[in-house]
Amino acid sequence: MTYNSNGNANHFKVTPQIYLWLAISIFGAANSVTRKLTEIGARHFQGDRNPISLCNVLFVGNLCALLVLLVIHWQQVQPAMLKRLSQREWLGLIIVATLAGAIAPSLIFQALAVTNVNTVVLLGRLEPPLTLLLSVWLLSDTVNFWEILGASVALAGVILIIFLSPILQGVTNIGLMVGMGEIFTITAAVALATAAILGKLMLSGVPLGIYSIFRTAWGTVIFFFAALVLYGRGHFMDVFSPFLWEWMLVYGAVIVVLGQTFWIAGLRATSLSEASLVSSFTPVAGILAAYFILGEVPSLAQFIGGCVIVIGVFFSQIGIQKKHFIHANTRIRSAQSQQEIESSMGGKGL
Repeated sequence: MTYNSNGNANHFKVTPQIYLWLAISIFGAANSVTRKLTEIGARHFQGDRNPISLCNVLFVGNLCALLVLLVIHWQQVQPAMLKRLSQREWLGLIIVATLAGAIAPSLIFQALAVTNVNTVVLLGRLEPPLTLLLSVWLLSDTVNFWEILGASVALAGVILIIFLSPILQGVTNIGLMVGMGEIFTITAAVALATAAILGKLMLSGVPLGIYSIFRTAWGTVIFFFAALVLYGRGHFMDVFSPFLWEWMLVYGAVIVVLGQTFWIAGLRATSLSEASLVSSFTPVAGILAAYFILGEVPSLAQFIGGCVIVIGVFFSQIGIQKKHFIHANTRIRSAQSQQEIESSMGGKGL
C-alpha cells in the first residue's frame, strides 16, 4: 500500500492481465518442476520404484486440478446445464478431452522422461502454426498476412532446431538425432492441434466450465486405464505414498491451484486479444524456468531456432491484434475461445 500527496492510501489493484502473467509464469515452469520432482524421487527409491514417477505426477496433478475446477465452476455442472448439451457436443467433448486431456499430456510427460525440457518447450511451438494451417484448410478460416508470416517463421524455427542439432554436433544422419522425445513432443502437438480444430467445429456453444472439468476428468480416467493396460496394476502402487504426497501437495498448491486460479481469473475479465498476447510468452517462461530450476542451457541450435520462433510469435501477434481490434472487448466464455488461446501457447502445461 502506498500513499498519495494528500495522505490517502493508494490500494494496489491486481488487474486481470497480472493474473494472466502469473499463470503463464507458473505454467511455463510446470515442465521443469515436474522433471525436478522426478529427480528428487529418483534419490528416494521405494524398493525398485521411483515414488514420484511421471505417471503419478500426471495422475495426482489432474486430480488436484479437477478439485479446483469443480470449486470454481460448480454452477455450470448442474444437471440442468448438462442437459442442454446436444449429442454432437457430448461427442465433441469426449473426442477433444481424449486428445487434449489424455493423449497429449501423456506424450509430453513421456517426452520429459527422455529429453530435455527446452526441446519439449520449443518443439511444442509446432502446435500454433499447425492449428492455423488446419483451420484454413478444413474450416476455411480467414487469416491475414501477419498470421501467415508468423506461423511460417515459427515453423521454420522448429525445423531449424530439428535439423541444426545434428549438423552442429557433426552427425550427418539426421534420423540418428531425432529421438523419441522429439517424436513424442511433435505427436502431442499434432494431437492438440487436432483437438483445437474439433473444438471449433463441435464445442462453440459449450460453457468454459463444463469443458474444463470434463476435459480434466475424462482425460484422467482415460490415462489411468491406459496406464493399467500398458504397465500393469502395480504401476500406481505408490500413488498413496506419503513421500509422493508431501511433494504433490506443494506441486498441487502452486502449479495446479494457483496456476488454474490465476488463469481462470484472468480469462474471465480479459479479451481474446489480451489473453493471446500474454500467452505467447509461454515458451520464454518455459526456457527461463528450465535454466533456473534445472540448470538447462539451450544448445546453439535451440538458441537459433528459439530466436526464430520468437520472431514468428511477434509477427503472429501483430496479425492477431489486427484481427481482434474490432472485437477488443470480446470475453472468453466458451470452450472454443479457451482453445484458441491455448493453441496459441503451444501447450500450457497441466
